[in-house]
Amino acid sequence: MNKKGILTIISGFSGAGKGTLVKELVKKYDYKLSISATTRSPRQGEEHGREYFFLTRDEFESMIEDNQLLEWAEYVGNYYGTPKAYVEEQLELGSHVILEIEIQGALKVKEQCPDALLLFVTPPSAQVLKERLIGRGTENMDTINKRLSRACEEALYMPDYDYIIVNDELSECVEETNAIIENERNRTERRQDFIQLITEELKVFQEGE
Repeated sequence: MNKKGILTIISGFSGAGKGTLVKELVKKYDYKLSISATTRSPRQGEEHGREYFFLTRDEFESMIEDNQLLEWAEYVGNYYGTPKAYVEEQLELGSHVILEIEIQGALKVKEQCPDALLLFVTPPSAQVLKERLIGRGTENMDTINKRLSRACEEALYMPDYDYIIVNDELSECVEETNAIIENERNRTERRQDFIQLITEELKVFQEGE
């Protein structure tokens, strides 16, 4: 019996390594990444249906009106959002789908998809987070301090997530995350069809046939 895939939403602090974690899950276990829709123009090398679904503003607003998006937002004059159809198609095929988004978007998706699995990625300590941000060497200390201040605010939402993923050693983190997602498939609320099937089969023995 083909089991439906798990919609997994991954959020976390900037510098926690969530992007690297997602890449490893996709590479090692063939997870599917949710493809976002946007009204911005394609950049060189980008293809419709690969990096993004590139839509006109009218097309995007029609999707909003028709409730075809799991979540959406507008940034710098362009819409970005997560189409339901692609996600649902992959889940029905039995593939796990990863959606790497910010906290507010994650909570919006959870409202529409109560069975979505929410994972929050964090380093083992605040000091390690600071060291990783500095170690990237891409931002000045003023920007890094702003990210740390934002992380302090984001930490307040950690209790809203189903699991906390401590990204200390990457390979262990990848294995732990995969195990959580796979085990989620066997939660009783996700196996109601199987429970009903075997319960009906067992009635034969109860009746003595």
